[in-house]
Amino acid sequence: MNISKQLIAIKDRIDKRSKSSRSSYLQKVTFSSEKTKSARKNMGCSNIAHAFASCDKAQQNHGANGGNVIGIVSAYNDMLSAHAPLKDYPDIIKKSSEKRDAIARVAGGVPAMCDGITQGEPGMELSLFSRDVIALSTAVAFSHNVFDAGICLGVCDKIVPGLVIGALSFGHLPIAMLPAGPMPTGISNEEKSTNRKKYAAGEIDRSALISSEQSAYHTSGTCTFYGTANTNQLIMEVMGLQLPSSSFYQPNSQERKLLIDKTVDCVLKLKDKNKKMGEMLDAKSWVNAIVALIASGGSTNLAIHLIAMAEAGGFKITIEDIDEVASITPIITNIYPNGKADVNEFHNSGGVAAFIGSLLDGGYLFEDVETLLGKGLNIYRNKLEIEVETLVWKDKSVILDQSIIRDMSNPFRKTGGLKIINGNIGKGVIKTSALKNPDAIIKAPAAVFNNQDDVLKAFNANELNKNLIIVVRGQGPSANGMPELHKLTSPLNVLQSKGFEIAIITDGRMSGASGSIPAVIHITPEAKNLGPIGLINNGDIVELNIKEGTFKLMVDNDVLKNRTHAEINHTHEGIGRELFNLFREKVGSVETGASIFS
Repeated sequence: MNISKQLIAIKDRIDKRSKSSRSSYLQKVTFSSEKTKSARKNMGCSNIAHAFASCDKAQQNHGANGGNVIGIVSAYNDMLSAHAPLKDYPDIIKKSSEKRDAIARVAGGVPAMCDGITQGEPGMELSLFSRDVIALSTAVAFSHNVFDAGICLGVCDKIVPGLVIGALSFGHLPIAMLPAGPMPTGISNEEKSTNRKKYAAGEIDRSALISSEQSAYHTSGTCTFYGTANTNQLIMEVMGLQLPSSSFYQPNSQERKLLIDKTVDCVLKLKDKNKKMGEMLDAKSWVNAIVALIASGGSTNLAIHLIAMAEAGGFKITIEDIDEVASITPIITNIYPNGKADVNEFHNSGGVAAFIGSLLDGGYLFEDVETLLGKGLNIYRNKLEIEVETLVWKDKSVILDQSIIRDMSNPFRKTGGLKIINGNIGKGVIKTSALKNPDAIIKAPAAVFNNQDDVLKAFNANELNKNLIIVVRGQGPSANGMPELHKLTSPLNVLQSKGFEIAIITDGRMSGASGSIPAVIHITPEAKNLGPIGLINNGDIVELNIKEGTFKLMVDNDVLKNRTHAEINHTHEGIGRELFNLFREKVGSVETGASIFS
């Protein structure tokens, strides 16, 4: 199979750049593997007794005598629709393990917050940091060191990246990811978005908006739009950390139950073959992940998470790598917010299997990678079928709806969904896959704000009814944890619908569901660290050239030299924010994954 020469070059560059860090990581994996081979054998008798005290007598003896043990790390909580189904999954895993002469124990839980609940609220300032808390919590769970394999249960925005980072610190084990699946389709995402705009414009009242939202988010399962949560699932599948077609079967389906059972089978077989997660994920796996992000028009949040996850496995990915992949990779899906379809419609149109098949045929994925099912990605293009209560992947999945998925010869867009923007304001990224004009040039005066609440106040006061580039600064990782500013999407859409040229630039994030407004986000250096974004004044002319990948503050350098940087002061008290002072002090830049580990 012919792979793109440019992708090979990117892979080789990542390998070269990561030679030292990857070597150090693999040495750690080897050390841990040797150290744990006889861990239980040499562990104190009291330690062993503690580890399996809650098991029945047969299981106690099984664990004490070196039988296979699977550690489960779960993000279950019943406040989050996406994670509520995970309640029952450990029992299924335990029964599946018993069938295979193994035992499984819930080693620990990790926090899982919902960005949909915290959008525009103080709690959103903890969202990105929660990823690293999840990584730490995963490490605490696996640190009991009595496990032969692991299964991580999680779905949403920061949860999956956090689980992966934590799991890679135990890369000497085979570890699989297990999602819950999406909720059934409620009202369309397009109708939901329209009602939000109507509310922002004062055309419907709060009760009508709540009714609309409850019709969209109406039961257990992942939200049906293609935001960060569902981008996570697709990428995990393409990387082989989930089983083929596991991303979008609904929680209570027969397929989902069998996928859980099969995952148990896979991690035990990988253990028997001495396959380790940390060794399985190589540079090809990470390039495949980037391709999947771009070709699907996925969430901008993954531009940060992929860098952080890869770093945990010893690979140094840059935003320039992602940009280069985007410059050569077509978009072949049309899922909301990039199109009208939701993830259930995407799944029914051929889903991830058809998506992978299209990319493989076009030479945009490395096929020779390690997966839960062994060497090679080809099986991931096959349809999942049930034969006598057993999962099989025999026949190639085909595209059933060309309005939702296409092959590489007929893409929705010839190049990517994400793009680097450079200029005298710094460096940022923009999501272009949902823009009506991805080559737009917007030149307009700046309206400068230090928080999103002030933007909303200005909107409600009709102060933004003109061509504007809205600047929201002081939203970077070290300032206030880099919250998403998704709450601004609806009012900005209203301004856009009035015919005004509107864009936003910020050192914060937008939601994975955003994209209709030109938004240069993740700007670095951030204002808190004296980035040029902190020098912009109201009325300054800013030019954003999306086609060329540039933005420019049209102010003479001599004038800028005499300006004082904006003072970035945020309240870090209340809603738990005071507990994260150390995170804000230690967090790295977005270019290194905005992590306390970078």
